[in-house]
Amino acid sequence: MNLHWPSFFDQTALGNHRLKNRFVVAPMTRISATSEGVPTNDMGDYYEAFAAGGFAMILSEGTYTDAIASICSPGQPGIVTHQQLKGWQKITTRVRRHGAVFLCQLMHAGALSQTLTETIAPSAIKPVGKQSASSGGCGTFPTPRTMTTADIKLAVEGYKNAALNAVDAGFDGVEIHGANGYLPDQFITRYTNTRTDEYGGSVENRFRFIAEIMAAVRAVVPAHFIVGLRLSEGKVNNLAYRWEEGADMARALFAEVKKAAPDYLHIAAEGGGWVRECVYADGSSSTGIARQILACPVIANGGLHDPVLAKYVLSEKHGDLLAIGRYAIANPDFPKKLLTGEELIKFDKRMIAPSISLANTRAYFEETCYAGK
Repeated sequence: MNLHWPSFFDQTALGNHRLKNRFVVAPMTRISATSEGVPTNDMGDYYEAFAAGGFAMILSEGTYTDAIASICSPGQPGIVTHQQLKGWQKITTRVRRHGAVFLCQLMHAGALSQTLTETIAPSAIKPVGKQSASSGGCGTFPTPRTMTTADIKLAVEGYKNAALNAVDAGFDGVEIHGANGYLPDQFITRYTNTRTDEYGGSVENRFRFIAEIMAAVRAVVPAHFIVGLRLSEGKVNNLAYRWEEGADMARALFAEVKKAAPDYLHIAAEGGGWVRECVYADGSSSTGIARQILACPVIANGGLHDPVLAKYVLSEKHGDLLAIGRYAIANPDFPKKLLTGEELIKFDKRMIAPSISLANTRAYFEETCYAGK
């Protein structure tokens, strides 16, 4: 099979950047920072490998935005302290040597923190499911405290300050993590948001928290700095969840996204399948609807290492860019291999189990003799 379709390697405009192809490294939790949240040399190796391997854009793992309530997991990097900023500066320097666009994903865990014993959320509703042992969690989630208006303003301030730090750290932009069940998604989702104030009820109200984050970030970063947004239906603690209103919810939500004017929208398929998680019964898709409504590139995600599926997504206008996750872990040089027809290393769950850490992945490759391939 000829794996090279020219459309994969078309240049794509994003802000004032020209992405050299359509491949993006999806943000993936790796819990490999220091206990103080400082990025490490191993993390530098990890991100530089994607840049050297031909990815046009790289999204960092979720990076916490304040030291008050946003931290999700032990070993998660932050972009709050001077030491964390300096650690990221070393990594952005390495990545930019290879011409890749590098964005910092800004994340607030809210009720889904796996390390904090006291958490906050739109409403005091105990999260479904259990914490993830592979990312340092244990047991069930605590019941969060309902956020006050002051809490909301403080969280927005955290995103703003984190974005400013991302500028200083040398990133090309930020992605606001509004997906996968974390704090912004907790505002969007009906069953985690039972508020009756201006942050609850209608889609416009439930999106208000994200809109305020986007506006606060835009107000302080340079005009050329990319500000993207990630959304999803499924959650890390509830992969089967789908919007009850289906495509109608997608249209209503993306109408609000359009007002916020992100530089791109990234729709995650947390369970790994774009068809399973993004396609509706009538054949439309959340990513395709987003393309129809928005005036910015749409990043599709979920099993798009499959070139046949990836070609379909692009050719049928369901997305503009392709975010690769697990197969990027297995093949940091995925774009180069696809271009040359070199065989891909198949993703193995043991690469991220029993731990999703970089040390676990490295041990897997050493044990299976894939190192250096």
